[in-house]
Amino acid sequence: MKRGGKDSDDNSSEEDTADKSKKLRTTNEHSQTCDWGNLLQDIILQVFKYLPLLDRAHASQVCRNWNQVDSSKESAEAACDILSQLVNCSLKTLGLISTARPSFMDLPKSHFISALTVVFVNSKSLSSLKIDDTPVDDPSLKVLVANNSDTLKLLKMSSCPHVSPAGILCVADQCHGLRELALNYHLLSDELLLALSSEKHVRLEHLRIDVVSENPGQTHFHTIQKSSWDAFIRHSPKVNLVMYFFLYEEEFDPFFRYEIPATHLYFGRSVSKDVLGRVGMTCPRLVELVVCANGLRPLDEELIRIAERCKNLSAIGLGECEVSCSAFVEFVKMCGGRLSQLSIMEEVLIPDQTYSLEQIHWEVSKHLGRVWFPDMMPTW
Repeated sequence: MKRGGKDSDDNSSEEDTADKSKKLRTTNEHSQTCDWGNLLQDIILQVFKYLPLLDRAHASQVCRNWNQVDSSKESAEAACDILSQLVNCSLKTLGLISTARPSFMDLPKSHFISALTVVFVNSKSLSSLKIDDTPVDDPSLKVLVANNSDTLKLLKMSSCPHVSPAGILCVADQCHGLRELALNYHLLSDELLLALSSEKHVRLEHLRIDVVSENPGQTHFHTIQKSSWDAFIRHSPKVNLVMYFFLYEEEFDPFFRYEIPATHLYFGRSVSKDVLGRVGMTCPRLVELVVCANGLRPLDEELIRIAERCKNLSAIGLGECEVSCSAFVEFVKMCGGRLSQLSIMEEVLIPDQTYSLEQIHWEVSKHLGRVWFPDMMPTW
């Protein structure tokens, strides 16, 4: 009887285990069919409304879909409501960041300006301000200057269409402690560079300029005088001048016609051989160069010219371009060990009579003084 009872218990245990395994498989199958990242944004938004601000920020990092929901108009409105309540707070740092899209631009301009003005008026020691992709305007910048001119050191305001060159000039004229500035090219002017070069102004450490065109042929790009650049670099000889270009090929004509003090250049769209050749002739301070695309004409001569004239170049990245293996090896040989970052897609390198793709890795590694391989395109 005991043996029979034990067998009965064993059978019951096996059945329980089988039931649990079946339920677990069913749960896993349900989890696999239910993709939480693809829930409707309206549903996710309703859930997010019940989350505290910090938890909502953490949730926005789970996946791209949740991030886009948290960067929605509702989030921007919530941020403005918070800013409006900071009447008894004196902030030192403020960053308004929309990672998915410029949601602050979806708000009524008056609502955003009113909330931002509360911060500007009550914060008498604001030193760092990041307001990219917002409807900030000239009058609100005047309020900023009136209350924080002695303390402001960093200002990032790329893609702020309601600010004029006169508005940013007002900031430069009054905020003599400003050390870092980021703005769009349409706000850059000879007057602004000269204001940043005045004896009253501290030496600028970082200037970022975004040169962006959304519609080919419809955006006019003005020319900055060489004398203005010269005055600027005399006053701030160690400044990092970072320029991001998102232009169409026919829009590069005003640029790189004479020497400019650019240290970092990023070309987000296709750029011609002619423009890259001009870069080598006009950017002797160049430290980093990134070219996302060029076309099907090899950049051998252009790379060699850059290596010859840009003695500080330490980082380069090439995407959809073509360079012969021999020219690339010569480029690396001329730059030597100062190339701390060398990101070149394997498809960029064209084998020739001197080097194959298998040989080039050894030759480049020898001149760099470290092991180097070209980057591989992912296969997924």
